[in-house]
Amino acid sequence: MKTPLCPERTALLIVDLQNDFVHPNGAYGRAGQGAAEIAALPERLAPLAQGLRAKGGFVISTQFTLVPAKGGEPLISPHLRELRPFLAKGDFLPGAWGHQLVDVLQPADLTIEKIAYSAFYMTRLEWCLRKCGIEKLYVGGIVTNGGVASTVRDAHVRDLAVSVLADGCAAFSPQVHETAIAALKPVCPVVTIADALRELGAA
Repeated sequence: MKTPLCPERTALLIVDLQNDFVHPNGAYGRAGQGAAEIAALPERLAPLAQGLRAKGGFVISTQFTLVPAKGGEPLISPHLRELRPFLAKGDFLPGAWGHQLVDVLQPADLTIEKIAYSAFYMTRLEWCLRKCGIEKLYVGGIVTNGGVASTVRDAHVRDLAVSVLADGCAAFSPQVHETAIAALKPVCPVVTIADALRELGAA
C-alpha cells in the first residue's frame, strides 16, 4: 500500500536553477548556451513550490558553485573547463547574483552549495534533510542526465522516498532528457508536476 504524503516531511529539491544557468544575462546566457526547455522550468515548477510552502513543506535549492581560490580565480575541474571554456572569474560565485536561485522560485527554505553533479556529494544536504525530518523528495531542475540523475540515484541509495518530475527537469536536448528519464524509471517513480500537485492536494 502506498504511504500517504506528509507535506511537512516533503521537499521540492530544485537542482541548479540559478541565474548563471537560466537567465539571459547569466554565464550560460552570455555564452549562447541554453535551451527553451530549460528556460521554461522555473514557471512550470512554481505552482508546486508554492503548494508545498502553503502546506508546510520545504523548497530546497542546490547551487552549483565555482569555489573562488587565490585572487578570486575559480576552481574548475578539467573536464568542465574543456566542456565550458567560457566559464570565468565571477561565474557561479557564492553570494553573487548569478549563483542565486532564479527569482520566480524564491525563496528557498534551504540552500545547498554543490561542486559536482550530485547534490549529496561533499555537501550538507543529507544532514539537513535528517535534521528537518524530510523523508520525501520531488526532484526537478537541470540537467536531467547530470545533476538531476546523480542526485536522484544518491537519494535512492540513502533510502529516501524520491520521485523525479518528468516535466520539471530538462536537458540541452529533448532526446537526452527522454533517455535520462527512461534510465531513472527502475530507480524511482517518474511523475509529472500535476501528479505531485494531486498528491499534495490529497494530503
